[in-house]
Amino acid sequence: MSVEADKKALAGYRIEQAGESLDEANFLLSGKKSPRSIINRAYYAMFYAILALLIYEPYSSSKHSGVLSYFNRRFIKEGVFDREMGRWVNKAFELRQRGDYREYFEVTRDQAADLMAKAGQFVSIVRSHLDAK
Repeated sequence: MSVEADKKALAGYRIEQAGESLDEANFLLSGKKSPRSIINRAYYAMFYAILALLIYEPYSSSKHSGVLSYFNRRFIKEGVFDREMGRWVNKAFELRQRGDYREYFEVTRDQAADLMAKAGQFVSIVRSHLDAK
């Protein structure tokens, strides 16, 4: 396989992970499960979509904050994607961090449902961008 074919396959794998995370978030939401878990899966859907984009970029990071910083600098500030997408993923990161690591932090079902809808849009937009490449 060529380098480009390898990149395309890996980006496809990452988008598949994003879709699986969205499916999991949907399952949790429809089953009236933990909003914190829904936020987690919605965030990871967006994160995996960003990782799919980064396959084609001269950048890598082992930290979520580094990946998000690069995404905002390269794709939001440069106008590749709408600023709303930067806000969505930053909010998802904040809620996931608070939900996963802070004691007594409560996320509402409405917050989780709203974020999940935004994650679905986010993944769809990134998928379309990648398909156009």
